[in-house]
Amino acid sequence: MAPRATWKGQLRLSLVSIPVELFSATKSGAKVSFRQIHAPSGKRVHYEKTVEGIGPVDRDDIVKGYEVEDDEYILLDPDEIDDIKLESKKTLEIVQFVGACEIPPLYYDRPYYLVPKDELAQDAYRVVRDALRAAEKVGLGQLAMRGKEYLVAIRPCGDGLLLETLHYEAEIRKAEPMFSGIEDAEADEELLEVATSLIDRKTAPFDASAFSDSYEAALRDLIEAKRKDKKTPRTKAKGDKAPQSENVVDLMSALKESLKKADSGKKKSGKKKKAS
Repeated sequence: MAPRATWKGQLRLSLVSIPVELFSATKSGAKVSFRQIHAPSGKRVHYEKTVEGIGPVDRDDIVKGYEVEDDEYILLDPDEIDDIKLESKKTLEIVQFVGACEIPPLYYDRPYYLVPKDELAQDAYRVVRDALRAAEKVGLGQLAMRGKEYLVAIRPCGDGLLLETLHYEAEIRKAEPMFSGIEDAEADEELLEVATSLIDRKTAPFDASAFSDSYEAALRDLIEAKRKDKKTPRTKAKGDKAPQSENVVDLMSALKESLKKADSGKKKSGKKKKAS
């Protein structure tokens, strides 16, 4: 089954727009997942939306509330939130470039494959990919999806482009409080030499296939053993349903025009500085 695109829109570099699609680079379905079962009846456990003193409520009657004071909320309808106009909902504009190693690993969140939507988009797409690779730069922009605007980094990845969501600065916890209890003293030289030698001996090229999730493997072995054991408690949840209340423009000319705009912008800013 072909994966579904997480987002569809335009990748814009100045005056050049490229139709693209975004696909998750990781698989969540590879992990073992469980259902919660009510042991006495053998039926699945469902969750209802309930209100104190009222009971189950219809999903259509639920709105979002932002707490401004204790137990006082500003109510927002989901449509009001969806109507917020964000250019990044349909356009991902590369607004800045940074060195490939400038972004601290702490900021990286989730990886996605950024793919050209069709054959017509591939020429422009390859130009952006190869330009980033030649310059050894990462492109920065913002992208709105799933009710949130993300800061993203775009870099070459094999034959394509990898997009990685980044944490905003406000989402990063300061390291100082966490490490404040560590004494500010140099490590013992002899011990440091031994540790450095150990690191040298165990240094090798990164190969993700050399590692596997041993817990996941053991869990699957346990499930398989239980499946083969006829004494394993089993249940059939046939008919067990949730309650009803859970109701391309010319690429070369566009690039040249973009370059002219960037140059004229620099000249104007230079004149302003002289005048001041």
